Amino acid sequence: MRKFLTLIAGTLVTGSLLAGGLVTNTNQSASWVRLPSRNASIESDAVYYNPAGLMKMDNGFHFGISNQTIFQTREITNDYSYLHESLYKGSVKAPLFPSVAAAYKMDKLAISFGFNPVGGGGGATYETGLPSFEMSIADLVPLTFANGFGTTDYDAKIFFEGSSIYFGYQGNVSYKINDMISVAAGFRLVTAKNTYNGYLRDISINPNYPAFGAYTGSMVHASDFFTSGATTMTALATGATGYSAGLQTLITTYSLGAMLLTNPALAAYGLDATAIATIQQIIGAAGQNPAGLTLTQAQAILAGAAPGFTTGAATMTGYAGATQDIEVDAEETGMGYSPIISVNISPIEALNIAIKYEFLTKMELTTSLAGPTMGGGIFIQDEKKRNDMPAMLAVGADYRLSNLKLSLGGNYYFDKSADYGHKIDNDLNPATPTVHVDNSEIIESNGMSLQVGLEYNISDNLLVSAGYVYGNLGVNSLYQSDLTFGNATHTFGAGGAFSLNDMLRINLGASYTMYLENEKNVNHFLGATNMLPKETYSKSTIVVGVGVELNF
Repeated sequence: MRKFLTLIAGTLVTGSLLAGGLVTNTNQSASWVRLPSRNASIESDAVYYNPAGLMKMDNGFHFGISNQTIFQTREITNDYSYLHESLYKGSVKAPLFPSVAAAYKMDKLAISFGFNPVGGGGGATYETGLPSFEMSIADLVPLTFANGFGTTDYDAKIFFEGSSIYFGYQGNVSYKINDMISVAAGFRLVTAKNTYNGYLRDISINPNYPAFGAYTGSMVHASDFFTSGATTMTALATGATGYSAGLQTLITTYSLGAMLLTNPALAAYGLDATAIATIQQIIGAAGQNPAGLTLTQAQAILAGAAPGFTTGAATMTGYAGATQDIEVDAEETGMGYSPIISVNISPIEALNIAIKYEFLTKMELTTSLAGPTMGGGIFIQDEKKRNDMPAMLAVGADYRLSNLKLSLGGNYYFDKSADYGHKIDNDLNPATPTVHVDNSEIIESNGMSLQVGLEYNISDNLLVSAGYVYGNLGVNSLYQSDLTFGNATHTFGAGGAFSLNDMLRINLGASYTMYLENEKNVNHFLGATNMLPKETYSKSTIVVGVGVELNF
């Protein structure tokens, strides 16, 4: 049952909360929500999107602050026949997703600072767990039924909640070469924090097996049943070994091998009715008929049964340990940094072109536990793992014709060159429940996104806008799981902005992201048989953004 925490440990709760790369958020302003094509921005959010473009702004101080409220729903279906339900739902909520941009622009030079949640940004909650958590519990039914325990049902309390936030603190220096070209260089410090809280409690089954105690079909804790089974089988192994030795003595010393086990004359040799009844009970538990056996036959059965009882006791002990409650309360923290360079080109007044390159952010996360037992045997105090953010190339172009502006853009994420510390479930080798994989094994092509948007000025004070983003994360089926899946996306955003005066503008927007459904057959072994249940993965995200821009 530790597969529950094993999967959490191998999962990146972090990731882009919506439009972006696998672990990169690019929704960094309310202006983006209403017009999700901002790579060539020359407004306050250019601090993030286009630092070189800040030189297109008026001289003075420019400040922007935004917040996005984000709701994401995840749905996973699994057709494994032993599960109670086929549909599992998770929710991600980020009521606060703030972005801050500040810039001071002079004739030839601008200095700027940005604060952005560049990765993660929300908490994922699974109130009833996921298929990967529950399939191993559901397996208790066919496994124990096949062993004659009469089990037909299971139950468990499963909960998992994870949160992730990667804050980016960015500083830029921009320089105007001439009226057509400006450049910028920047530096981003990233602080990362992932938290994991979950439990697997009260795993129960309904065995009908009185031989282990008062188990007659009612729901009981599985660990109690298996502990009783281990105790019973240990006693049977001890009895079989002891009585086998005793009967061998009677056979060897007194030549009584041909005498029936039930012969009353054996009482004279210390084998009374109580001992005979116990031997018969042990033989019956070994699946043999105790009637009409000679001492030689009974001794052979007992000798042969003893190792089987010992093995059975060990198996029951293993099941008892595996079905005990598991708790986890762990935290991963780390820090990284990356340089950023950009160039802005305006070949004509109506056209603005931007290019930005963010270098790889190499990060190493360190694990800390709330208590010595809060790792669940998976999270390890002070363990370190890589969790990079990839290099990114962003390009964009804005073309203005009178009151209408057309915005185009694209992002390219160098995922293959990053190390995400990704682990995959390794059902093919139960001895190693998860295994670290290189990105080249889970990513077929680097991720990318394409953006288009339109903005129309109704008046000097009011504008409306809308846009679309297509994203393709480039991962293969080995990457996909019910906790970590990267699907292609379609994002639609719309909204507007209202200027109260030359100094103050308010941005409002809403967006919807639809994730294309993905499916795969997952490895899941029931005994020696890979059951290959089919899973499907889908998500949807709604964002509401509001922001204020100040220009002095």
